Amino acid sequence: MSGKWFSKFSSFLSTMTGRPATFVLAVLMVIVWALTGPLFHYSDTWQLVINTSTTIVTFLMVFLIQNTQNRDTAAMQIKLDELIRALAGAHNALLDLEELEEKDLTRFRKHYERLANEARIALRAGGSDTDSPFVDNRDDRDEERPGGKARGG
Repeated sequence: MSGKWFSKFSSFLSTMTGRPATFVLAVLMVIVWALTGPLFHYSDTWQLVINTSTTIVTFLMVFLIQNTQNRDTAAMQIKLDELIRALAGAHNALLDLEELEEKDLTRFRKHYERLANEARIALRAGGSDTDSPFVDNRDDRDEERPGGKARGG
């Protein structure tokens, strides 16, 4: 079954639910519900109406928001990949990074944290911060081995 209809539907619905008018409508519904309390003697059924309604809406919105977030994130990753690919001096090894295993992401994160720290130290010492970093496939443990000096840009 094609998911195209769901993508269009979820885009439309997420746009509509994010509008101020939709929020005002929801507030008005809660006010109307609250005002009808005395009419229904604040019965269990009266309370069940708002509880059931909000539970159903929340349940459905979780899937709508997740779908919208997945598409937005995928589009952003593609755009970032294109910037990396097109930028002279950038490292194509960083393309599609989100598909790596956690161990590999941690290795990249540590490498960039180290580069950021070095850059901050250099800036405090009056240096500049315009270099392009070198990215390699070594483990962090390589630095602890003899001859495994860290390489950076």
